Amino acid sequence: MQKKSDQTRPTENEIEPALTIAPKKVCFIIIKAREFDAKDEVTEDDPGSNPSDDMDAAVLEDHGDDPVLEELTSLINSSSVDEQIDLVALAWLGRDDYTISDWPAVWEEAARAHNERTAEYLLGIPLLADFLEEGLSILGYSCEEFEIGRL
Repeated sequence: MQKKSDQTRPTENEIEPALTIAPKKVCFIIIKAREFDAKDEVTEDDPGSNPSDDMDAAVLEDHGDDPVLEELTSLINSSSVDEQIDLVALAWLGRDDYTISDWPAVWEEAARAHNERTAEYLLGIPLLADFLEEGLSILGYSCEEFEIGRL
């Protein structure tokens, strides 16, 4: 188990709150979360046919062994504790419940709530990508440049 760092967190007097996690990493998580959110309910558990015969429709269904889900889970779990706390705080900030001046309090609350199920918690938030993107925007970051390179 990783120890929470004693890193100094931003105060309310700071104009630009610092993130431990790179905004580019958050943008990657946002893109992957959107891929995961686009999944539909499984219509046929075992079609028994060649995926190309079904025009690969199964990739749009939410199967338990979904590689996008596995990639997101692995990425979040391999992040440092502070990065995980940043992700939770960004999601909370992006829910329109807070302003930039609330960032230190939101981060501290996320730090108190941190546990070993951060990936499970975050991936259970239905609008995770939107909340993370809005949280980044509130802090003055944008994924626009990163998304252009991914299209």
